[in-house]
Amino acid sequence: MTNEELILKVMKEEGRALSAGEVADLSKLDRKEVDKVFALLKKEDKIVSPMRCKWEPATK
Repeated sequence: MTNEELILKVMKEEGRALSAGEVADLSKLDRKEVDKVFALLKKEDKIVSPMRCKWEPATK
């Protein structure tokens, strides 16, 4: 499983908008890696921000 898949899985399982720090804690990944993957996911429109500094998977 790639880091991208792991992060999306963690976000879907949690069922609420999460900060990058929360995702890092839940996924056991380094915060810098989470930030890097978040940038990629945002660019690909796979995550959206319902409120400031919180992210959740995009529903398409």
